[in-house]
Amino acid sequence: MTLYRDEGIVLRTQKLGEADRIVTVLTRRHGRVRAAAKGVRKTKSRFGARLEPFTHVDLQFYERRSLDLITQAETLRPYGESLVTDYPRYTAGTAMLETAEKLTSEEGEPALRQFLLLVGGLRTLAERGHDPRMVLDAFLLRSLSVAGWAPALDECCRCGERGQLRGFAIAAGGAVCARCRPPGSATPAPPTFQLMLALLRGDWEYADGSEGRHRIECSGLVAAYLQWHLEHGIRSLRHVERGTDDSTSNDREPV
Repeated sequence: MTLYRDEGIVLRTQKLGEADRIVTVLTRRHGRVRAAAKGVRKTKSRFGARLEPFTHVDLQFYERRSLDLITQAETLRPYGESLVTDYPRYTAGTAMLETAEKLTSEEGEPALRQFLLLVGGLRTLAERGHDPRMVLDAFLLRSLSVAGWAPALDECCRCGERGQLRGFAIAAGGAVCARCRPPGSATPAPPTFQLMLALLRGDWEYADGSEGRHRIECSGLVAAYLQWHLEHGIRSLRHVERGTDDSTSNDREPV
């Protein structure tokens, strides 16, 4: 009997038979793992509630030829409790879970940086200190960077020129100068480039002081860039609130 332990974030669950579930978990040491949880849909289940999406759990697995079996589950932090009652944060968190699953395509392949990004992103959402859509965009940009797809934001992705960036070309790899700008490229405002760079670097002082119109533009570019690099789109993104243009009415304190 081969047992192993690991901590992880529950990404999603699926029904299996009449009382069981298949639980997909992004773990610290073993990457993405799919495992069966026996009897968790019964009302008297010992740990059914601990195996819900968003939950940070410590698990014991029994290794099997097909699906491994979850034999123990202890909650480390139930992020879902603070997200399910807040629609913008819940939908942003759901998009994080789906993205983490799509970017860890190989089961059992270690993905420590992606795991740490997901834990940090859910924790930031739950703490409610920043706009949930910006937390999601920061997570997406950093996840893309970990995957090797970081967009160029402060130099032309084609010639390397800094400054005078005139467009954002998704297929080319990000920001482009006027000379290299291909037809059909988006033309973001300069503060939008700065916001994307701030989210990638974790500069929340700048991000929190940004205008609504630039946040909306940033979110659209990040979503389009992410889905360009994935074989399938992130379905949960369509439910994420993109905010409103508060350029004329802003109740935040001036930076």
